[in-house]
Amino acid sequence: MIAKLPCLRIFIRPPLITSAYISSASGANYIQPNPQHHDHPNSSQFEAKVQSLKNNLHPETLIHVLSSTQDLNSSLQLFKWVSLQTRFRHTADTYSHIILRLGMECRVDEVEGFCNEMVRAGFQESEQALLGLIDGFIRFRRLDEALRVLFVLNSFSYNKLSIALVNRLLGDLVKEKKGIKSVLFVYKEMVKASIVPTTETLNHLLEGLFDSDRIDAVLDQYKRMRKKGCCPNSRTFEIMVSGLIGKDFLDEALVVLNEIMETGCELESDFFSRVIPLLFKVNKPEVGLRLFEKMKTLKVVPDLLVYEVLIEYFSKNLCMDDAISLLNEMINVDLKPSDCVYVDLVNGFCMLNKLSEAKKLLEDKQVMEANSYSALLSGYCQAGNFVEVIRLFRKMVEKNITNRSSWNIFVRYLSENGRSDVVYRVLKRMIVSTSLPDSDTYSALIVGKCKSNELDDALKLFHRVSEERWIVDSSCYATLIESLCQVGKIQEAFEVFCYMSFNKCGLSASSLSMLIRGLCLIGKVDKVKHLPPLAYYSGKSCSNLDYGIIMKSLSKLSKGNDLLVIVARMVVEGCPLDSECYNELIRSMSENHRAIECALFLNLMVDEGFVPDSEILRDSVSCLARDFRLHMVLPTIKKVFRDDEVVNPAICNILINGVWKEGYRDEARWLLDVMLEKGWVPDATTHRLLVNSGGYEEGSSDENGNTEDEIMSILSEGFSKV
Repeated sequence: MIAKLPCLRIFIRPPLITSAYISSASGANYIQPNPQHHDHPNSSQFEAKVQSLKNNLHPETLIHVLSSTQDLNSSLQLFKWVSLQTRFRHTADTYSHIILRLGMECRVDEVEGFCNEMVRAGFQESEQALLGLIDGFIRFRRLDEALRVLFVLNSFSYNKLSIALVNRLLGDLVKEKKGIKSVLFVYKEMVKASIVPTTETLNHLLEGLFDSDRIDAVLDQYKRMRKKGCCPNSRTFEIMVSGLIGKDFLDEALVVLNEIMETGCELESDFFSRVIPLLFKVNKPEVGLRLFEKMKTLKVVPDLLVYEVLIEYFSKNLCMDDAISLLNEMINVDLKPSDCVYVDLVNGFCMLNKLSEAKKLLEDKQVMEANSYSALLSGYCQAGNFVEVIRLFRKMVEKNITNRSSWNIFVRYLSENGRSDVVYRVLKRMIVSTSLPDSDTYSALIVGKCKSNELDDALKLFHRVSEERWIVDSSCYATLIESLCQVGKIQEAFEVFCYMSFNKCGLSASSLSMLIRGLCLIGKVDKVKHLPPLAYYSGKSCSNLDYGIIMKSLSKLSKGNDLLVIVARMVVEGCPLDSECYNELIRSMSENHRAIECALFLNLMVDEGFVPDSEILRDSVSCLARDFRLHMVLPTIKKVFRDDEVVNPAICNILINGVWKEGYRDEARWLLDVMLEKGWVPDATTHRLLVNSGGYEEGSSDENGNTEDEIMSILSEGFSKV
């Protein structure tokens, strides 16, 4: 048995020093106070205590005096003083007392030092005292101190350390997130003491490995459990499945679950309560339902959380008979359904347009929660049943089952349906009922103002929202932006967009496109180029169509550098360039005489499977020819020449002239051959170049050995027909 610690009063102060490692320092004399603690004992009180001890110097008296001394440094001075008295000898109890006091003050090194001194003093009770100290430190959550005592215990080869005490220490280390090093230290000390681990031991080890993200080690230890003589239990499976899911190792978690199903292990309610909700959370409802069936087979009663998750799932999937069956089942086992359960059920009935059944459910179950009735009110609003909306809301007010959400739903409905004459009366009643307007209230009012084309008032309301640093909902956001754009208040729409984007609120794709077009139409290109990064910051991305519009606007203003910034933005967002974007890029690079960029994008465009417009291709090859860069796109040109709709004689003439001048004569001949095959006649410049160059005088021998220039013959024949 663990020795009982002597009765003492503990005065706990906040930790001053914590030890994240296990020291192997020897137990030197630690009677001197720690220099980090500067409290000096009260001399008069100290002398009084010394005098009382002189007259009655016994271990029990010393412990009593130390217990009544609040100041630790004074206690250490007294401990030192009695140690110097020739007629006094410490006991394991006196050492245990001062060690525990030091531990409660987080003076970890001194704890180890005094433990070593106690053992070296040769007390028969030292082993039991060390075990008692470990137990005490665990109870007081002084785990660093418990580890130091454990180290001393094993250093002197004591052999009464129990697996129960080890498991308690391991469990608390994991619970307090002390780190895998501490867990492994205890495990190694246990092995050194020849203590055989139990399933509980390995469960704590698995938890510690999960906390340190050592998933490979977790899976390895799990596979080796049976080799160590430990059979996995329900807690093991709970740790494994929940841990693997929590670390995004879903496939591995499902493997463990299959093992559970096959082995027929007896599972406890905690396993189901933890794992079933996780499976629904990671969108594995079929596995969760299988576990629920196993739960019923084992006659394990689900807890409130399991019922809530299942009812939510069945309600969202409109399986209302199953959901109601579970509701009745949980009521029969004396579990009171929470408000969220009824909200899920009402939402399910509303999606099926069974509003009367939802209303009957709340009445039959005598539900008086505002959230449930708010869900029903929202259903009536969506169905557009004005009479029922008014009737239900009056009933909610009469029975005092309204909250801010229900008031906001009602205000939103009135605003969207143009009942501004009623809205402000309702607002007054809302404020009287202590439900002050919030961002949802303002969102509803802004929507109402937009629908009645009172946009100046809508903006005033939005400015009030921004002053309060509130956020309007996504529907209000889109409605306000679109309404402002439709009446030409583009600048105001852009300001709304900036405020919402900086608060990471994304705008719908259609509204964003409308804003982009509006800014481009009024020439606010400097603002347009800021839209993509702002949209991305708020979790949305511009479409290819949006980027095409932005590029056209920048291209018209010869903003070549800004265009390249937009391209970089598209790459960051993973938005591929389409044919229109490439055409605008190449057009801009050509017009700005940026030959290298022009060649780059022309090559990329064709490699992506797009073909440039004929006009764009002509402008780009002209740009490249002026800068003697046509050789950079020769492979691309060969691909483009397959398309008769893109290539024309003018482009061919530019290419032949340019390539010839750059010294690529074989390619020029090939281009000429293709041109002639298509029945096109070179222009005078091209003809003159080829005739005067002499470079085409490659002949072919006939039977008489005469040489004839085939190309010149073809040219002569071509011109003779003109």
